[in-house]
Amino acid sequence: MIHSWRSRIGSKIEAYLTLKKSLGRQYVRETQILIRLDRVLARRRVEALTAEAFTAWVKTFAHASGSVRRARMQIVRNLCLYLRRTDHAAFVPDPQTFPVRSQPRRPHIFSHEQIARLIRVASQLPSVSTTLLRANGFRLAVVLLYTLGLRCSEVARLTISDYDHVERTLLVRASKFRKTRLIALSKSAADELERYLLERRRLTKDRSAPLLVHNLFGPAAYTAKTFGMAMQRLIRHADVRMPDGRFPHVHDLRHTFAVTRSFAGIALASMSRPSCPRSLPRWGMLASHRRRITSNCSSRSPRRPAFASIAIGAR
Repeated sequence: MIHSWRSRIGSKIEAYLTLKKSLGRQYVRETQILIRLDRVLARRRVEALTAEAFTAWVKTFAHASGSVRRARMQIVRNLCLYLRRTDHAAFVPDPQTFPVRSQPRRPHIFSHEQIARLIRVASQLPSVSTTLLRANGFRLAVVLLYTLGLRCSEVARLTISDYDHVERTLLVRASKFRKTRLIALSKSAADELERYLLERRRLTKDRSAPLLVHNLFGPAAYTAKTFGMAMQRLIRHADVRMPDGRFPHVHDLRHTFAVTRSFAGIALASMSRPSCPRSLPRWGMLASHRRRITSNCSSRSPRRPAFASIAIGAR
């Protein structure tokens, strides 16, 4: 979609974005921020980006955290540095006046009781004519996020063919940094996935079809955003809260997986094999054997007692 620039420097902003995108950068977020800046400058009817106009623009997102405000102000400062190349009098904000970065939010580690509650509430979700596998799908989503440490975008992109019934592995395609990896499932997680696929295959025989679907507007796959929002609603519906009373983020399930070391147990167990080179450092041994195991997964999946103990009686 082509934006119609409204301010006096709109053409210069467009030239700046064209330059950056020609270097191979997507600049999607930066474009949205500069569009908002353009609208503020158009309303104020200023001839150039001045200190007063910059301050007025910053006030439009005064409610945001310090890290967000600082990142947005830095994007506009980069634009000002570009304008300074042709106009030595162009305004450039001082980064010393930018807000300090906020402390990152401490991730919430889900307890076994909270995971069991999520699974129980997901299993009780009512199915409607447009979403027949609603309860089954969200129950499986909790299992995959918790036992495999997947991202929401990775779960949303899974297809039926990504699961290997013989090897009990799950192929995660083109995840972060466009990497593809093969993950071994525990017996309880594999059984959960096979129960879901037994119902899923009754709706379609196409193995390339998405694993999780929502049918509000016809058979369609979740996007990373819609799936994340749906999981966030499930957390709220289950009334799972942090100690301070707030609701945790769905990405905290991935942090929980990292803390419990469910997947790391595969590589750590293999490090005791005689074939492991003793000259490698500890991190090298872990990475080397992790690649070997994930590329040659057998049906003997790693034991993950965390989910096995939760899954009993959770249905």
